[in-house]
Amino acid sequence: MKMTFIGAAHEVTGSCTYIEACGRKFLVDFGMQQGEDIYENVKIPVAPSDIDFVLLTHAHIDHSGMLPLLFAGGFKGEIHSTAATANLCSVMLRDSAHIQEFEAEWRSRKAKRRGEPDFEPLYTMDDAIGAVGLFVPHDYDSDYEVCEGISIRFRDAGHLLGSSSIILTLTENGITKKLTFSGDIGNTDQPLIRDPQTISESDYVIIESTYGNRVHEKPMDYVHALAETLQKTFDRGGSLIIPSFAVGRTQEMLYFIRQIKHDGLVVGHDGFPVYVDSPLANEATDIFMNNRESCYDEEALEFVRRGINPISFDDLKRTVSSDESKLINNDSRPKVIISASGMCEAGRIKHHLKHNLWKPENTILFVGYQAANTLGRSLINGAKRVKLFGETVNVAAEIKQLPGISGHADVNGLLSWAKAFENPKKFFVNHGDAASADSFALRLREELGVDAYAPYSGAEFDIASGEITVDAEPVLIPHKSKPNNSNVYYNDLVAASDRLAALIKNSGGRANADMRKLTEKINQLCAEWE
Repeated sequence: MKMTFIGAAHEVTGSCTYIEACGRKFLVDFGMQQGEDIYENVKIPVAPSDIDFVLLTHAHIDHSGMLPLLFAGGFKGEIHSTAATANLCSVMLRDSAHIQEFEAEWRSRKAKRRGEPDFEPLYTMDDAIGAVGLFVPHDYDSDYEVCEGISIRFRDAGHLLGSSSIILTLTENGITKKLTFSGDIGNTDQPLIRDPQTISESDYVIIESTYGNRVHEKPMDYVHALAETLQKTFDRGGSLIIPSFAVGRTQEMLYFIRQIKHDGLVVGHDGFPVYVDSPLANEATDIFMNNRESCYDEEALEFVRRGINPISFDDLKRTVSSDESKLINNDSRPKVIISASGMCEAGRIKHHLKHNLWKPENTILFVGYQAANTLGRSLINGAKRVKLFGETVNVAAEIKQLPGISGHADVNGLLSWAKAFENPKKFFVNHGDAASADSFALRLREELGVDAYAPYSGAEFDIASGEITVDAEPVLIPHKSKPNNSNVYYNDLVAASDRLAALIKNSGGRANADMRKLTEKINQLCAEWE
C-alpha cells in the first residue's frame, strides 16, 4: 500500500494524490492548476489507461478540472463522488472544456497571422462529456465497496454543495488502514449548506491548509449591508451590477436578496428585477434545488418545508440566450444584474460593465476575492479607465466591495475539525501555499501533539508500515525576472519591505504569541494585496 503526493503539495490548487493498494491504482482528485505555479509537480507514475478509478472530493475545478484530460488519455474507470458533485461536474467540466476550446481558437487566430501553428485545447467538449459519463454518485455517510479490500464513505465537508471528506478503508495482506482525505473544509454558518461534519476514526489524515495561517475577520451583517447598497443605488436611479462566481456565490446572493425582498429592507422600489445572466449559474441554481434534501442546512430546509424556494422569488429573471442577455441593458428600471465571471476576466459580465461602468448612478459590487492582474482587481484598486472589447471605458460608477463569505475554514476551523480525530497516527498537510502548509503543520504538532508532515510533490508514504519512503525536495519552476521599477513609489515600497525584513529578523526573542500575531497580520496584508 503506497501513497504518492502529486499536486497541491505546498500549493493551493491542482489537488491530486496517487494510491496503489489491493492490486489497484487510483487517484483522489485530479484538479487543474490555477494561478501561478511555484513548484514542479511529479507526473502520475502510470498511464491514464492504467488508473482503475478516481475518488473526487468536490466539483471545484482545482479538484476536478483535469478529469477530461484523463479521459482523453485513455482512462475509462469509474469516478466516485457525491450525487451533487456529479451533477455540478456535469456542467462545470463542460464549461471548462468550452473555455479551453474558445481560448485555443482565439490563440490559433493570432498564431495564424504570425505564420505559427495552431494551438490545441487542453481537452475538448467530447472529452468532458466522456468524463461526465464515468461518474458514479453516492449518498453521504453510506459505505460502498469499490472492489475487494477497498471501501469508501463520503462525509459532508460543508465547503460547496456536495463537497465531501472521503474516508478510505484499505485491507491488504491482513492489514487494514483507514485514511481520511479532508477535501476543502468549509466555513461555519454559510448560507444554504451545512457546517462541515467531523470524523473521529482514522489512521492517517490528509488535511487541507488553504487558510492554515490566517483567521477570518468577524462576519458582517451581510443582508443589511447589501440592502443598504441596494437602497443607495436605486435611490439615485442606478442599477447594481454584481460580478459573481457561477457556483456557490451566485446562489448565496439570491438567498440574501430573497430575504431582503421578504423583509422589505429596500423601501420605495418594490418589485425591483434581479437578472441572473449566466447559463452556468442558472444550471447550477437548478442543481442546488434538486439536491436540497441531502445538502441544505436546517434553516434552508425549513423554507423548503414551508413551500418556499430559498433561492428564488418574484421578479427573478434568468437569462440563457445571448439575445436575452443583450436586452437586459434596455431595461431602464433600477435593477440587479448578477453575471459571471466573478473576477470580470471573461463571460457576459464584461458586456454589462461596458454598458454600466461609465454611468455615475450605478454601483459595481464585488462579493468575492479578486486575484492580482484581473479586471476586477484593477477596478477595486481605483482604475479610472479600463479597456473592454478594445474600447476605453470611463469608470464613473461607484465601485464597492463586500467581503465574501469565505467557503474555507480558517486556521481555527481547521484545528477544530482536526481535534475530532481520536489518536490518529499522522497528519499530512496539503492544499496550502508553503507558508500556510508549514505553519499549520507546526500548529498541529504544538497544539494537538500529533505527528504532522507537509509533503512536497513526489513524496511517497508506505501506508502499511507508516514510513515516509521518499521525502521529496521542492523543485522550483524557473520564472523570468521582471525589470526593476524606477517609480519613486516603488522605491518607497522596497524600503518598507527592508524595514519589515529587519523587524522579522530581530523578532527571534519575542514571545511565541507575539510572533504568531505578527505572522497573521503579515499574511492578512499579503492576502489583501496579492
